[in-house]
Amino acid sequence: MLTSEAEVEWVKSFFSVPRFAPYVQSCGGDESAAVRLYWWNVEASAAFYAALHCLEIVLRNALHEELTLYYARSDWWTTARPAGDGTHLITDAYQKLRRTNGRPPNEDDIVAAMPFGFWVSLTSRSNEAAMWRPALYRAFRPGYRRSRREMYTHLNSLRLFRNRIMHHEPIHMRHLEADLHRVCELAEYLAPGVTKILARVSTIERVLARRPTPSSGGRRRVAGSGG
Repeated sequence: MLTSEAEVEWVKSFFSVPRFAPYVQSCGGDESAAVRLYWWNVEASAAFYAALHCLEIVLRNALHEELTLYYARSDWWTTARPAGDGTHLITDAYQKLRRTNGRPPNEDDIVAAMPFGFWVSLTSRSNEAAMWRPALYRAFRPGYRRSRREMYTHLNSLRLFRNRIMHHEPIHMRHLEADLHRVCELAEYLAPGVTKILARVSTIERVLARRPTPSSGGRRRVAGSGG
C-alpha cells in the first residue's frame, strides 16, 4: 500500500499538479488531506450515478410518452421539430445508428440515443409552444405546480451537475445534499415512487456522511455553483 507521501507524489505526477491544486487549496495546503478529498470526490461522483440514471430515464420516457400521445405518432419529432440543435441531434443519431446497426433505426432506438441535454432542452422557452403547452406539462402532473421556466432551470442545473461528474470535475464544494434532494424531487414528479426504489440501491447518503471535513483554508459552495 502506498504511504501518504508516496500517494501524494503519485497523484501529482500522473493526475497532474494543476488538477490536484484545487483540492490542495480546499484543504488549506495539506496535500495528504487533499488526496483523501480527491478520492472522496471520485466516490461521491460515482454514488450519484444511480440517482442521475433514474432522473434521465424517467424524464426521457415521460416526455416521449406525452409527445407521442399528443401528436399521435411515436416519431413526433417529424411533426414537432425541436428548436435549436434538437433536430440535428436526431438526424445525427439516425445516421450513426444506421451505420452501426446496418438497418434503419426505429423510434425506440432514436429515443434511447438522445442525450440528457436534448430532453432538458424540450422544456426550454424555445420549445414552449410546440412542446410544453400542448403536452409536456402533463408529464409533471399532478404533483408539479410551478412554471415551465422553473422546471427548465432545475433540470438544466442538474444537467450541468451531471456534466461535471461525467467530466471528472470537482463536486466536493457543492451542497450535495441539496443536489440529491433536487434530483429525487424532479424524478418523483415524473415517476412517483422512484425515490423509495432508489433508496434501496443508492449509496449516496452513506458516502455523503463520510465527507471529509474541509479545512479553514477551503470554501464550500452552494448547490448549482460552478467551479
